[in-house]
Amino acid sequence: MEFSRINQSKADFDDIYIQDDPRSYFSILGDLDYMITDVAEPVIRQILSAKASATATEPVVLDVGCSYGINAAVHRFPLTFASLRHRYARREIKAVSSEELVRLDRNFYASWPDLGLARFVGLDVSAPAVRYATRVGLIDKGIVANLENEALSAENARIIRPVDVIMSTGCIGYVTDRTFGKLLDATETKPWIISFVLRMFPFDALARTFAQRGLVTERLSGVTFVQRRFRDAEEFENSLANLATADVDPTGLESEGLLHADLILSRPEADVRAAPLEDIVTVASGRGRPIAPRYVHVKSDDGPRVTLEP
Repeated sequence: MEFSRINQSKADFDDIYIQDDPRSYFSILGDLDYMITDVAEPVIRQILSAKASATATEPVVLDVGCSYGINAAVHRFPLTFASLRHRYARREIKAVSSEELVRLDRNFYASWPDLGLARFVGLDVSAPAVRYATRVGLIDKGIVANLENEALSAENARIIRPVDVIMSTGCIGYVTDRTFGKLLDATETKPWIISFVLRMFPFDALARTFAQRGLVTERLSGVTFVQRRFRDAEEFENSLANLATADVDPTGLESEGLLHADLILSRPEADVRAAPLEDIVTVASGRGRPIAPRYVHVKSDDGPRVTLEP
């Protein structure tokens, strides 16, 4: 119920996830300086490297809310969300059919050296997005399911069984402990869980679910990760209200017109003792990246008012 209330105050982008290809996804989110994929990738790479060192095997990653497989794309290849956005904005790319774009993208990704540290499996409620990510070769296997409301099928449980890292860069809030509990119950070993979570969303229920299954949760202190600009003044104001309700101070972060996420890592206690989160990652949060005008508060004789700041 809490997540549902918060989600009602956020901009709705459902339409961009049900297309047969990611052109609308890149166009609409790109116009809002969406950058969580890019700022998260160096940290994900460091965590996957630590996981690979701990097990001496190539991790199998389940990307929860994988959409079109963009996390896998920027991890595996020398690409960024920003560079892909420019690719899909070209008039030549806009002119082709979705089927032709799938063929072009399959060849496009195959032309790059694969620098990834893991194999990727994707989970999303959008069949078109998962189908695209699978067909162009960004993920090995894709699962289309809404585990908030559905049981995990036997076939999908077999796909999830070898997973030893679960990650999400924006789906928590739409996905809750119900989904993660089902995923954890299906894995063969206790996985590491990498979560980038918008600061307005509580994490307590997820942390309890993880603890019940033997995982310790760490939150990286002193740093946040920019997701995107607010779409409009209404989303800006509503988000600040949600943060106030959660007793989270937005000063210098969301108050500057940007949605911010925390990094949370959940692992078995022995792994935490061997290498605490602060020893694994170094970060650049994205706060210094050039962006378009943002919604901010300014003082006036009538109290704070919203304005666009370049």
